[in-house]
Amino acid sequence: MKPLRKSAVAVLIALTAGLSTRAFALDGAELYVKKTCVACHGKDAKTPILPIYPKLAGQNPDYAYNQMLDIKSGARANGQTAAMKGIMHLVSDEELRAIADWLDTLKSCNN
Repeated sequence: MKPLRKSAVAVLIALTAGLSTRAFALDGAELYVKKTCVACHGKDAKTPILPIYPKLAGQNPDYAYNQMLDIKSGARANGQTAAMKGIMHLVSDEELRAIADWLDTLKSCNN
């Protein structure tokens, strides 16, 4: 194998290894619990503690992600966001994406 090809293969392996490690680190189900989403939205994301809190199971991932970003930035600041605003600074945008993607995998409340 030529030296250039060997280095290209080494770079590809390093990138692939980094991506797989990152994917494991960003487990949406684990983050949902760790970041305390479960406390208000329920273990199954279908049984919130108050009826005014949304059921999140099966939510469109882009919609959920954008709503969480808006709450985090303050762009969405209605009365129902006050509880989340205090927590959102503890969650990175990458973690929000992982949570949103995981919520999409759950069977929605309407099914």
